[in-house]
Amino acid sequence: MKNWVIVFGGLLISSSFLEAKQIGAAEDLNWLTQAERFIEMKDPSIRKVALGALLMGLSCGLIGSYVVTRRLSLFGDTLSHAVLPGIAVGFIWAGEKDNFSLLIGAGIAGFAGVCCLCLLKKFTRIHEDSSLGIVLSAFYALGICLLTRIQKVGYTDQSGLDSFMFGQVSALSSNDINGLFITLLLISLFIVFNFRQLLVTGFDPQFSKSIGIPNDFLQFVLWMLIAFCVISSLQLVGVILVSAMLVIPAATASLLARRMKTYLVLSSLFGAGAGISGTFFSFLGKSLPAGPLIVLVSALLFLIILFFRPEKGMLFCWLNTRSERSRIIIENTLKAAFQILEQKGFEENEITSLEIMKKRGLSRPEVEKEIQNLTTAGLATKNISPIDQVSLPSQTVMTLTPKGWEYACRMVRNHRLWELYLTNEAEYEPDHVHEDAEKIEHVLGEKTVRQIERLLQNPKTDPHGKLIPSITDIHQGNLPGAS
Repeated sequence: MKNWVIVFGGLLISSSFLEAKQIGAAEDLNWLTQAERFIEMKDPSIRKVALGALLMGLSCGLIGSYVVTRRLSLFGDTLSHAVLPGIAVGFIWAGEKDNFSLLIGAGIAGFAGVCCLCLLKKFTRIHEDSSLGIVLSAFYALGICLLTRIQKVGYTDQSGLDSFMFGQVSALSSNDINGLFITLLLISLFIVFNFRQLLVTGFDPQFSKSIGIPNDFLQFVLWMLIAFCVISSLQLVGVILVSAMLVIPAATASLLARRMKTYLVLSSLFGAGAGISGTFFSFLGKSLPAGPLIVLVSALLFLIILFFRPEKGMLFCWLNTRSERSRIIIENTLKAAFQILEQKGFEENEITSLEIMKKRGLSRPEVEKEIQNLTTAGLATKNISPIDQVSLPSQTVMTLTPKGWEYACRMVRNHRLWELYLTNEAEYEPDHVHEDAEKIEHVLGEKTVRQIERLLQNPKTDPHGKLIPSITDIHQGNLPGAS
């Protein structure tokens, strides 16, 4: 831990004495050489940009956790757009592109945006989302008008002003690094000293107010810290995309974390990882903007976690759904096989593909596939029957194995027990229980089935007078078809 602190401090101190240059080499180098230069961190400009991206990712991830959990995503977007007129006013005030003046103007505009939201919330009945939309559109429209005015007046030093719109890491200065560090420090201290209060106010505002926690004050400070985070990140990702860094890392962490502390750590790590990775990919290519790449990497991390997270990832859910669908198909085929044998009085063990086709209402290829799946699972054996007549094609003949027969009996038992339960206990009509039983038979657990059997006093037949295989019959092979 001490080594990481020393390295981090060294980067911060060394970068404070260096002015940022174009990230990437002026000469034409291949991507492998560029990657080595970035990893070695020998170039001062690379260290400065990497440190800035790291600080921005950490601060956006930390404060973004509260943006997402408190449903303030639109608020972050509003603030990022609200600072645009402040940038324009700061430029007009200084008469040139002075970073300090621009950031002061952005800070004033952000503060004004927060005050407008507070006033709308206190003195009107307008919903919060509508207030955010009003402030966002009004401030952003004002900023566009001012920027257009600056271009028409023809200031000599207006070049590079658009970097605050989309970000420009090559213009990252020592003051920007210091601002990012101060912002991260303020956010960290605020969270550390108010962690419990923020937790309570975020999940139960009424209770927190009843025990004396100043909800409005904490909310206002939180809004100001979001504004500071937005303003300090402008040089890296710009006005348009900075709100994405407040939302995406925190949203990614929400897919994995179950506790707030874990949530904060993961969110800050995802933000820092996206910041470093985005600047790395920007360094590899020519004229690749770092800001958009940082956001794209963050979005890619979100998609990876969304698809591949354990148990609840979209890929795992799809695989589980596919497996569940295959299991239900097998169980339906086994139940159909039992019913076919039952119609024959359990005097035969063989079932033809034609009989299953008629029972299930499926095509020949579909039935052949189901029989093959049963055979592969060890639930049945199959062979081809000889041709009795020239006009009749050969058929696949299936015979259930002991394992398959027991499985089939269990499915029939689940179906018919549930039908009897609905007619006896829920007073359903016997002709209205089949469809419900078709669904529930696949999800009934053994414990639930035993409870239903005891409740119904171990019945032998269903509402239609058909046999209900009991557990004893299935295990001891007492049913006629078990041979």
